[in-house]
Amino acid sequence: MKQGTQGSAGTTTGEAAAAAEAAAGTARSRYRVPSQPAAGEADRRRDAGGATEGSARGEHTHGEPVLPRPRPAVQRSSVRGQVLAALRTALVTGDLRPGEVYSGPVLAERFGVSATPVREAMQQLAQEGAVEVVPNRGFRVVERGPRELAELAEVRALIEVPVMLRLARTVPAERWAGLRPLAEATVRAASSGCRATYAEADRAFHSAVLALAGNQQLVGVAEELHRRAQWPLAGGGAPGGGTRAELIADAHEHTALLDALIAGDLDVVRTLVGEHFNGAE
Repeated sequence: MKQGTQGSAGTTTGEAAAAAEAAAGTARSRYRVPSQPAAGEADRRRDAGGATEGSARGEHTHGEPVLPRPRPAVQRSSVRGQVLAALRTALVTGDLRPGEVYSGPVLAERFGVSATPVREAMQQLAQEGAVEVVPNRGFRVVERGPRELAELAEVRALIEVPVMLRLARTVPAERWAGLRPLAEATVRAASSGCRATYAEADRAFHSAVLALAGNQQLVGVAEELHRRAQWPLAGGGAPGGGTRAELIADAHEHTALLDALIAGDLDVVRTLVGEHFNGAE
């Protein structure tokens, strides 16, 4: 079985799988959104001789929900990217709760960085539709319902299913076999029970499949839709389920699909692809 197929970015799928799994596996431990100080703590700092950054910028921090403190602290290199990864992980796990408002300065203080990279990361999430700007307060996590999730699943199916079926007829078996490490990585990620870890591995597999079409615009659009489909629902519900057993079942659909693609069984491929997208994962 050939597991070193060259990808479009110049790396092998085996290397991509290892990199994706390593990054995803440390997501929760490295990128935890920190707890935010209560109003009393902010007042004590203000009384001690200095206004908080939030008050200087007009962002109110009273009554914000308490979130876990990051450990270890964010490194100074690639600060914006690390903060963005931390916030995305928090969205998937539900640490950033739908409907809640979070201020940039307070998050920045707990990360040990300036407010600028935090605001930049939040602005990126606003462009992606994950949060919305609340003037003079910060950013509110967008509340999503089952209907939006169903619409996202429908759009993803309209884009990805025809491409996968076309690739099933044209891509040779050895290239499908080269994606085996990525499919197996999703099973290991699912076994961990961590939604953030599984989300990274899941996107890596789907992106690698679509990359075989040679259309980077397609891959980018599909990745954005996929990421949105992984955000939590209002009320804390996880899209597509979220229990360890449900994640494992979804991951095994990847390996079953890959087996059918390698075998060239188009009927099975068509059935499995339809079932996978009906699961909205």
